[in-house]
Amino acid sequence: MIATCLAPLLLAQAVQADTGCKASLPEKPPAAAQVASGFYDKAADARSAMEAALADAARSGRSAVLVFGGDWCHDSVALAKLLTSDAFRSEFGAGYSVTFIDVGVPQTGNGRNIELLARFKVKELKGTPAMFVVGPDGELRNKRKDALSWRNAHSRGDEAILDWFRKLGKKQG
Repeated sequence: MIATCLAPLLLAQAVQADTGCKASLPEKPPAAAQVASGFYDKAADARSAMEAALADAARSGRSAVLVFGGDWCHDSVALAKLLTSDAFRSEFGAGYSVTFIDVGVPQTGNGRNIELLARFKVKELKGTPAMFVVGPDGELRNKRKDALSWRNAHSRGDEAILDWFRKLGKKQG
């Protein structure tokens, strides 16, 4: 019984582990395969959230970290867990604010909020998550290619991601 219930989850994890969150997944993964993290709110007004994050960055002097992903994606969830962790907040909380934007499953044509990526000259999202860091001056701090490269966030590991932010901070400072 347990093996039967876990089969969809294990299959989804195997597909995602092999290709990152760019695999052809069903529009809605089986209930057992859904990740119950709640980082990427489907009901949120994503445009308002992004505008508020950018306005806050300009006002506060902190950089806005905009993460486009989905709770179904293990890489999106892994990145979100790190960006909301005590380790991240204690080291980087003074310099960055983090906003999560749900993009649905764009890889299967079931995306949402994709139009918000036009600000970064991105027309389509082939994998999730994507992470853009925008400085208080409104300028992108990481390159577009880098921003779209996070679909392996889970396998990068927490320390490598924290090091990425350390290096980004040195470039800014």
